[in-house]
Amino acid sequence: MNNISTTTLKMIREFNVKRERVFDAWLNPLMMKKWFFTLEGTNKVAQNDPRVGGTWEIVDHREGKDYRAVGEYLEIDPPKKIVFTFKMPQFSELEDTITVELKEIEQGCEMTFTQVIHVVHEENWTDTDIEKAHGEWHDSTEHGWNLMFMGLKELVETGKISYKG
Repeated sequence: MNNISTTTLKMIREFNVKRERVFDAWLNPLMMKKWFFTLEGTNKVAQNDPRVGGTWEIVDHREGKDYRAVGEYLEIDPPKKIVFTFKMPQFSELEDTITVELKEIEQGCEMTFTQVIHVVHEENWTDTDIEKAHGEWHDSTEHGWNLMFMGLKELVETGKISYKG
């Protein structure tokens, strides 16, 4: 029996800056450590090798614990598109795939963010259980990215983040 399924999260955000600035925030470690899965004050590691086949890593220290997120770049098309994997090895070896697409609009740029989320099923789950889990994973993942995207917007538009978490 297949005990893993996927659900897809798609989010669209607008920024009042050129897409090159948002693109850079996804790949520049100095910018990443201020918003991507971490905050500057809790970040222990922010490093990457931004090329196809290159890897990235973020380690954030929260409530006495280190949380590590890692991935590999699958596609980089400046300043339009980044595709990469995302996983947290302390919780699962499953990798989600994230696609970030940036297009110019009159007042700046529009980012379309898509994450294919892997959901592990427990034994004896029904279709209803799987559907419920998809909704919970989708909503909790969306909540986390919403918080990060608020920080990303503030960072690219003002150069700093005031949120102290």
